[in-house]
Amino acid sequence: MLKAATILTALGAATIASADTLAVMERVADWQLAHLEPVASIKVAREETRSPRSWQQGAFYAGLTELAERSESPRFRDAVLAHGRGTSWQLGERRYHADDHVIGQSYLWAAAHGAGPEALAPLRKRFDEILAAPPRGSLATHAQESCVDRWCWCDALFMAPPVWIGLAAATGDQRYAEYAHAEFKATRDYLYDREEHLFYRDSRFFEQRDSNGRKLFWSRGNGWVFAGIARVLRRLPASDPARPMYEELFKEMAAKLKAVQKPDGYWAPSLLAVSEATPPESSGTGFFVYGMAWGIAAGLLDRMEYEPVVRRGWRALERAVQSHGMLGWVQQVSDRPEQVAPSDTQFYGVGAFLLAGSAVHDLYR
Repeated sequence: MLKAATILTALGAATIASADTLAVMERVADWQLAHLEPVASIKVAREETRSPRSWQQGAFYAGLTELAERSESPRFRDAVLAHGRGTSWQLGERRYHADDHVIGQSYLWAAAHGAGPEALAPLRKRFDEILAAPPRGSLATHAQESCVDRWCWCDALFMAPPVWIGLAAATGDQRYAEYAHAEFKATRDYLYDREEHLFYRDSRFFEQRDSNGRKLFWSRGNGWVFAGIARVLRRLPASDPARPMYEELFKEMAAKLKAVQKPDGYWAPSLLAVSEATPPESSGTGFFVYGMAWGIAAGLLDRMEYEPVVRRGWRALERAVQSHGMLGWVQQVSDRPEQVAPSDTQFYGVGAFLLAGSAVHDLYR
């Protein structure tokens, strides 16, 4: 098998050093850990931004677990454990809402890295309650107020399925995986455009078009999905009968995402608007780089075809890091493509960056 450096030489590119990747990950994580109070650093800071159990911080801590596994310093592991203990390992308040489940990704990691079974007790209790009374409502966003009891928006495919699959792996109880597979398939069947191989954010966008008549496929929304599939596949046994569904979807999305990457290495906030006039956007880009780098290492994506995409994307992400360690160019909280500025940052953008860095680090190790 060709080593990474040999492949890169053939492609006429400089090798990405794992040590350099780890260093920039640590710098970005240190900045974020020093700025957990978001008032001064985050342009759009809501009540949920400040909540240590929110989806925004949950995505950050999911990324931080990956850095903790790779850094020689214990400070990142300690931060994950301290965060979980500070929340008493509780999920968010809403029983069914996927956004209130994502923090469970870091709890699962903590349980296996020093916290022990107590880190999973509230998570298991919540999911058992859901299994006892599963939601049955429509996935149509405006059909009923309880749409979000199910995974009716594409972001949810990052927030919840990896936690359900991870709990099945941690406990051996396959009911959790079976629930995740069924709900994931329902969301895919509803929101996935089989012609474009991309996800609508939710049903409100089926008929919406941009000023040039193009379908609206939000970068970060599809990033949530693509990264979520990778995080499911990491935890899913090769023998699981649902695995081909995830692998097929992952490969289809990867091919489309490869085709719409911008020359500067970023993906546009609206994926089909690929002109050079579109701004950098680091959160969607981070999730895409993570998924592709992981997919290459896992043998799902051809290295010669996808490695240049990863390399361009990672270099773009590095350019988004400011000198003091803040990650910029993160589109603010939204549900669609919007404007983004160099000084825009958010917890979830840093989470995406750390996920991307972890996979890039491993790819070039």
